[in-house]
Amino acid sequence: MAIQPIRLFGDPVLRTPAEPVVDFDKELRRLVKDLTDTMMDAPGAGLAAPQIGVGLRVFTYYVDDQLGHLINPDLDLSSELDEEGEEGCLSFPGLSFPTPRAIGAVAKGFNMHGEPVVVEGTDLMARCFQHETDHLDGVLFIDRMDVKQRKMAMRAIRAAEWSGLSAPAVKFSPHATRGRAL
Repeated sequence: MAIQPIRLFGDPVLRTPAEPVVDFDKELRRLVKDLTDTMMDAPGAGLAAPQIGVGLRVFTYYVDDQLGHLINPDLDLSSELDEEGEEGCLSFPGLSFPTPRAIGAVAKGFNMHGEPVVVEGTDLMARCFQHETDHLDGVLFIDRMDVKQRKMAMRAIRAAEWSGLSAPAVKFSPHATRGRAL
C-alpha cells in the first residue's frame, strides 16, 4: 500500500488548478494506485490528485461498491439540482455541509492506460464526480454554498481541531514531471 498524507484546507495546492495528464505511463499508474490506497484507507468516496499534493487532473472514486478512476475528466451535468445533499471532504476531516449539486452527471475522460471512459452517475456518484472535478479546478465544496451556509461552514472549520495546523512540508513528487504535466 502507498498511503499518502491528505492535504488539509488552507494548503495552497487545493486552490491551484491541476494540469492535464499527457503521459499515460507507469508513473501515472502508480499515482492512481496511491490515490486509491489513500482513499480506501481514509475511507472516502473520492480523492483527487491535488489532495495528495500532485497537480495533475486525476481522481479516484468508490461509490456504491464501484471503484474507479478518471483522468482529464469532463462533465455533462443534469439541470435538476439537489439543494440539500450533505457533502464532506477528506481535506475537511469530520465536517459535512449541505452543498447544492446536479443530481446527474456523465463523466468522460480516460483510464490510466489512455483508453476513453464514460461513466454515468446519479445522486452520490454524480456528487462525487462534481466534487472531485472541482478539486482539479482548484474549487472547494464550500465555494458552492450560499453565503449564509458558507459562513456557518467557516465557523465550523475554524473550530475544528485540525484547523490552523501548519501545512505539511512540500515534497517533490516522485514522478518525473514533479507532479506537473510538461
